[in-house]
Amino acid sequence: MSPLRGTYRRFKKRWKIFWSINWMKTWYFNYKMFPYSIASKLPVVFYGRVKFTCLDGKITIDAPIKKGMIGFGQAYEKSTRESGIAEINLQGELVFKGYAQFGKDYLVYIHNGGYCEFGHMASLASSGRLICYKSIVLGTYARIGSQGQLIDTNFHQMIDTKTGERLPKTGSIQLGDYNFVSNRVTIMQKTKTPNNCTIASNTLCNKDYTDLGENILIGGIPAKLLREHISRDWEGEKDQIESSLKVFES
Repeated sequence: MSPLRGTYRRFKKRWKIFWSINWMKTWYFNYKMFPYSIASKLPVVFYGRVKFTCLDGKITIDAPIKKGMIGFGQAYEKSTRESGIAEINLQGELVFKGYAQFGKDYLVYIHNGGYCEFGHMASLASSGRLICYKSIVLGTYARIGSQGQLIDTNFHQMIDTKTGERLPKTGSIQLGDYNFVSNRVTIMQKTKTPNNCTIASNTLCNKDYTDLGENILIGGIPAKLLREHISRDWEGEKDQIESSLKVFES
């Protein structure tokens, strides 16, 4: 490729990115949630429409600050045009340990007192739902497919009709490093996965799976062990995954 053609392609890519960003929401969010020294670098970028229902909580980036390192509404998947229903309700604490990305039409709800953490390169794909009342922690490269749900609460109080015992309404969720979660997976309270875990499509997770070991495939309703000695080719896809996020560094 000639130098001139390469320059043109880079210019075209940057121009396309520029026009896809919701600059008003991006500036508002950064300058509201961060001190000036961080906000001026625009570490959080919003693509497309989004509703800020509540921003009374706290957001922390525990990593070197880079422009656009956290992208909401990014078109990094093979998905249809956005429906414009993305929403953030941040009453609790949201922590990022590095780069992270969200697809289109997401819901992020963190209740007052709730704690949510995204490891480096963690993601929630399009039409994903994250509802955190207690604690949801995603490890490094924990990547959730489209229409995935992470919900750490039952919402309603349940009781044992025989003993009258009030059952726990919330419970923590913890996903290990290098977790590949396929589409339409529901992850409920008390879920804990090991590192290098793959979760099949249309699965329900609701317990601790770490005793199954690493490099496993689980699936079903509820999830059970389907196969051992299997993993996504993370090293083979690393450049592709990172290039979809580090759009301001190319």
